[in-house]
Amino acid sequence: MITQEQFDSEVKSIIANAIREDVGDGDHSSLACIPENARGKAKILVKDKGIIGGVNFAKKVFAYVDKNLKLDVRIEDGSEVTYGDVVMYVEGPSQSILKAERTVLNSMQRMSAIATKTRMFVDLVEGTKTQILDTRKTTPGIRVLEKWAVKIGGGENHRFALYDMIMLKDNHIDFAGGITKAIDMSKEYLHATGKNLQIMVEARDLTEVEEILNNQGVYRILLDNFDYEDTRRAVELIGDKCLTESSGNINETTIRHYAECGVNYISCGALTHSVHNMDLSLKAIK
Repeated sequence: MITQEQFDSEVKSIIANAIREDVGDGDHSSLACIPENARGKAKILVKDKGIIGGVNFAKKVFAYVDKNLKLDVRIEDGSEVTYGDVVMYVEGPSQSILKAERTVLNSMQRMSAIATKTRMFVDLVEGTKTQILDTRKTTPGIRVLEKWAVKIGGGENHRFALYDMIMLKDNHIDFAGGITKAIDMSKEYLHATGKNLQIMVEARDLTEVEEILNNQGVYRILLDNFDYEDTRRAVELIGDKCLTESSGNINETTIRHYAECGVNYISCGALTHSVHNMDLSLKAIK
C-alpha cells in the first residue's frame, strides 16, 4: 500500500497543481477590486445531505494558500450533514480566501460524494464479514483524494496503483499464456527483484478458481462477474486457502447478496467513477 510519505507527497502535488491551474499569474478579479490588506470571514455551507469529506484536505489547501488564514471547523470528515449545516468558518486576508475557494469546494464536493456512496455500500453489507473496496477507476491526478474519501466513508483501499500489488487479470493471464504460467512467472519476478508484493489472481469461472488453488503463493482470488451460486461455490472451494473478492457491475441492489455469499471483499469502481457531487458553497459573512 501507499506509505504515509507517498500520501503526503501526492497531496502536496495535487494542491500545488490545482492552485497553479486555477490561479495562474494571479486572481485578477480579486486583485482588481479587493485591497491587499482587506480581511474577511466566510463559511462553507452545505446545500445537500450525505457524508462530508475533504475537511482535512481543505485545511491543507487554506494553509498552502496563506498560513495567516484561521479556520474554525464545526463538522469533521465522516460526519452526516444536511442542508444548511456550516462545515467551517475561515477568516483572514480576503484575497487569500477567494484564491483557495474553488480548489477547496471542488475537492470537498467530490470527496463528499464518494464518502456518501461508500457509506451507503458499507451500511448495505452491515452484519456480514465483507469489506468494501475501491478500485483504480479514479479521476487521473487526484486518486489519492478519491481513495481518501473512500476511507472517510468507511470503506477500505484496494491497491493504490500498479506498483504496490501484483494483480493478474484476464489480459495478463492471456498474454502470459495461462494462469499457472502467469503465477509462476510472477513468483520468479518477485524472487529476482527482491520485491515483497502480494499476488492476486482473477478467475473468470470455477475451473479457473480450481487452477489458481493448485498454485502456491496466491494471496487473494478475484471472482469477476460470477453469479450468486458460483460465488457461493467458489467461496466453499477456496475455504481459508486465500482471501476472496467479488467484483463486476455490483450495485446497491446486488451488493448484499454477494456479501451473503461469504466473500471477504467486494470492490466497486462505482464508488469513484459514478457519483454526483455534493452541493457546497463558500459564502462571505458581511
